[in-house]
Amino acid sequence: MSETRVVVEVMLKPEILDPQGRAVKGAFARLGFEGVADIRQGKRFELTIEGELTADRMAALETLAGTLLCNPVIEDYRIVSVEGAA
Repeated sequence: MSETRVVVEVMLKPEILDPQGRAVKGAFARLGFEGVADIRQGKRFELTIEGELTADRMAALETLAGTLLCNPVIEDYRIVSVEGAA
């Protein structure tokens, strides 16, 4: 049976402050790495879907990503199908 790997990337909306990203940016500067204008931290979920990724299954993933994997009030998400999953 074929499989498809799907990645759901979740990031805070641009207008939401990101204290973890800010802390990492400060650490970069303390470690001597200059020139980083901004850092935003997010979440990444990798799913392996059995069988074909149909339009109906993608719609179900959209619903799950928008309700379970992210908080739509403060986060945005995107779903990417990764080619070559075995």
